[in-house]
This record gives sequence, C-alpha cells and structure tokens, in this order.
Amino acid sequence: MIRVRFEGAGSGPVQEVQAAPGSRLLEVAQNAGQPLEGTCEGQMACSTCHVIVAPSDFDRLPAASEDEEDMLDLAIGAVRTSRLACQIVLTDALDGLTVRMPSTHRDMQGR
Repeated sequence: MIRVRFEGAGSGPVQEVQAAPGSRLLEVAQNAGQPLEGTCEGQMACSTCHVIVAPSDFDRLPAASEDEEDMLDLAIGAVRTSRLACQIVLTDALDGLTVRMPSTHRDMQGR
C-alpha cells in the first residue's frame, strides 16, 4: 500500500490514507472525501483536480506532460509544484506523498 498525506488549504486538516499501487491520486482523494471535483473525470480537459505537491516530494513525480502544463495554466493559485491529481499514478516510489489542497478552486459544476 502507498501512503498519501492530504493537507487542507491554509492550516486545514491533515488526512493520511493508504492506496493500492496503480491508483490515480484523483480517485484516492475523492474516495477520502477531499474537495477535488475532477469534472472531466481524468481526461485532462479541466484543472479542477489541481493539487500542490510538497516541494520535498515534487521531484519524485514523473515530469508533467505539455498537455498537463497547459491545463495547469488555467488552475487558480497554481505554483511551481502544482500538478493535476488525475495525472499522478501512485507507485511504491511515491510512498509518503504529501499534497495540499489549493486555497481556491474553480467549480465547473456550479456547486
């Protein structure tokens, strides 16, 4: 199992979960009740699953594709270590990954 730590925006709550290798971070976050919309259901057609990866973990991730970088340009509050959770596949190398929820997000479903 892969350990993932979700930090709420600002000084929000911290939640630690375990996920199976091969799981997408978006589904893991949604199953844990994290506020990630994922409007496009992982098709990389929106930026509603934007997360901020801890700087100490960022270099453990495979590089973002050009398409992902383009979508991150649309994410509110994107920073150097921003990624789309739908594009992060959990592997043993990512055990202990920490991600923070952005302080604001775009609600594409109008909720």
